[in-house]
Amino acid sequence: MDYVVSARKYRPATFASVVGQASVTQTLKNAVREQRIAHSYLFCGPRGVGKTTCSRIFAKTVNCSNLTADFEPCNECESCKAFNENRSLNIHELDAASNNSVDDIREVTDSVQFPPQVGRYSVYIIDEVHMLSQQAFNAFLKTLEEPPSYAIFILATTEKHKILPTIISRCQVFDFKRITVPDVADHLKYVAKSEGITAEDDALEVIAQKADGAMRDALSIFDQIVAFSGSEVTYRKVVENLNILDYDVFFEAVDNINNHDYIKSLLQFDDVLRRGFDALNFLSGLSHHLRNLLVAQSPEAVRLLDVGEKTAGRYTQQAGAMTSARILQLIEALSDSEAGYRLARDKRQHVEFALLKACMLGDEKKKS
Repeated sequence: MDYVVSARKYRPATFASVVGQASVTQTLKNAVREQRIAHSYLFCGPRGVGKTTCSRIFAKTVNCSNLTADFEPCNECESCKAFNENRSLNIHELDAASNNSVDDIREVTDSVQFPPQVGRYSVYIIDEVHMLSQQAFNAFLKTLEEPPSYAIFILATTEKHKILPTIISRCQVFDFKRITVPDVADHLKYVAKSEGITAEDDALEVIAQKADGAMRDALSIFDQIVAFSGSEVTYRKVVENLNILDYDVFFEAVDNINNHDYIKSLLQFDDVLRRGFDALNFLSGLSHHLRNLLVAQSPEAVRLLDVGEKTAGRYTQQAGAMTSARILQLIEALSDSEAGYRLARDKRQHVEFALLKACMLGDEKKKS
């Protein structure tokens, strides 16, 4: 049997299975339930968050002749079967990144004149629509403004600011958001269980962080890790394979600074460089860690960390041993070092001086 990557194998087939876009999916389901189907939609958001997936689910749903009680496609009617078998004549997809000319759009506008033979709507999904040329946009305007009653246009883009205002004004606009780390990690846990793979929660959290809010990226990284580590995905193996500076590095760095142990700080920095990491990467990562510590001092603001429960607890614990003034003092010292990094002749020595300065700063501790 041919291998199928997780991003395709576990691609959502219903609105309920879409991760992290509840407001979008609920609005689309409500539109289907109340028969308030618009003729043009604009799906905006970062890559890998579900824009094209939701477009396909919506196209499948509006043509389903036997919707479930929850207004999801039945997967049993002829329209659903045709969609699942990639032979549906009601759904047309165009990649505007490589088909962005006037002639490409005219092919679409010409085909709109023919009503669907099976199902109620002909759905046209145009991905990366911002890549269309100015002439193509102009050729598309009239059809988008007055489409036939059976035509639905779904435009998807990662760069909304490049879309003409005249196009946006003709569409219902849905803004897809980055998927949170806990939501990505939970979905990866489901995928791992389905594949019979044992995965540590910390390992999945690191993958989710690396994906930066894109579920497709997270699943691709997960496949890479499984190929490296086999059926047991551990935190150590993930960090080793991705070659990233993990949480442990920065928690240890701050502990060394708080203990005024400049020798350990310098030795740890040397180890980071020996592992092939850029000195500025370490410096900026440490600054971000201190930012998280400042946030973690407020129970109400912990959710801003966008990390799992266990890691949030570690931030809270370390932040509890420091005053806000000390954290800000360290952030200022490291920020000054980052600003002067590019002009420094000896990059390593420049960062070492920043660490020495941080270790020598005042010995303030939160009073009990």
